[in-house]
This record gives sequence, structure tokens and C-alpha cells, in this order.
Amino acid sequence: MAVRVMDLRQSRSEELRYEPTEKRIRATIGGRTVVDSARAAFVWEPRRIVPSYAVPEADVNAELRVGRPPERAPDGGLHPGHPFAMHTAPGDPLLVDGFAEAYRLHEPDLPGYVLLDFAGFDAWYEEDERNYGHPRDPFHRIDIVHSTRHVVVELDGVTLADTRAPALLFETQLPTRFYLPPGDVDLAAFAPSEKHSWCAYKGQASYWSLPDTPDVAWFYPDPLREAAEVKDMIAFWDERVDVIVDAERRGRPKTHWYD
Repeated sequence: MAVRVMDLRQSRSEELRYEPTEKRIRATIGGRTVVDSARAAFVWEPRRIVPSYAVPEADVNAELRVGRPPERAPDGGLHPGHPFAMHTAPGDPLLVDGFAEAYRLHEPDLPGYVLLDFAGFDAWYEEDERNYGHPRDPFHRIDIVHSTRHVVVELDGVTLADTRAPALLFETQLPTRFYLPPGDVDLAAFAPSEKHSWCAYKGQASYWSLPDTPDVAWFYPDPLREAAEVKDMIAFWDERVDVIVDAERRGRPKTHWYD
């Protein structure tokens, strides 16, 4: 019997999973390098959707103190919006330099390794390149494909965009996103938002809002190299608008990414 690859991956989500990396991983606090490791691993605690960096304790050049008790994790998948302190694997909570959270794993296959809270450090580097948002999952990718399909975006029957030159962005475990040329979007209906967000694979996004639907669309004014082809193109939360492709209305996906 055939097995869908994504189903196979998700079937092991209740287990602690890890993948070693040969990348040199570094992190700073207050301009000082406190993590420097060529022995790092990506670690997914049970039910975590994105990994954390884990390094041998000897590669942490800072005082490690006892941290606060873990928070209770809710049922279901844990995305980056859930605090690092929600642990689902056995371990001991720690503080790095009395500030950043860490977690000493009780895992025989990762002896002496500590998980590190990405958000608790000032900056992260893979080799000499800055990393943003969260660790870059080695099994996650984006694929941008240009198309001539007819894409219309509507909200409550009002057309917001109409194009025959979309760029379709396929991203692991996420709905297809349709990036549209700005000239094919009715930007007069929108106002710039103060919101910004970081994607580890695409860069920093800026947002557009409608009067009754804040932050409904976004664009990347200065994307990372993997997303360079969608620079300044506009994508919508399909979860909140209707996307019609070649006269076929797509269903609105249900994701945890829209809040």
C-alpha cells in the first residue's frame, strides 16, 4: 500500500526527532557570542512543527542556571507562536546568562545537548549568514513557479485583484500562496499596516489592511535570496479572502498561521 510522504512524517510527530547538521551555528547576547557550535542538531520536540537548535553544553560559552518550570503544552501541534517553555520532552529548564531560555534534554541519543530558545538571543548565524524567525528546517523548502493562470481575489463579492501573471509559491506543509503583481491589485482600497513579520525562508514581510480586515495581504520589499522572484508582489491570506483560479473558486484553508 502506498504511503503519502507527508502522512509518514506526521505519523512520527509524537516522538522526539532530530537531524545533525554540519553548519556552524552561532548566537549572540549583548554583542557577545555565547553559542558557537559545529556539532549542532535540529531537534523537534513531540508535536513541534518547527525545530529548535540543540548544541552540546560545552559549546555554550555562558553561565547556565536553573530556569523556571516548563509551561503546560496544549493538545495538538505546537507552532512558533507557542512559547519555547512549553516542553513535550523530558528535560531540565535552564537560563543562559540569566536571560535566554534553554532546556537540557534527557535523551540518550543526544547526550549533553541543550535546546536553545531562538527568540531569547539577539542574533543567530548559520555559518556567517544571519538567520531570522526560527531555525531553518532542512526538510522545508519554497518553490516559486510563474504562471499565466487567471487569478481573481475577492472579499464579500468585491474584486481586490485580477491577474494573468501570478507567481505561485509552494511551501512545505502550507497552502499554495498566489503572489500578484502590484499593478493588478486594487491598492487604492488598502492602507499600509504597521505590522511586520519574519519568515526564516522569505525574509521580513510588510502588510496591507482593508478597513474591516486588518493585515489581509503582505509583500516582501527586500526578500531573502530564495524568495527574490516575489519581491514587492502581493499575496493574500486565502484564509480570509476568496481566491478564484481559472474560474474555479478555491476553498479557504484552515491554518494556524493566520491570527
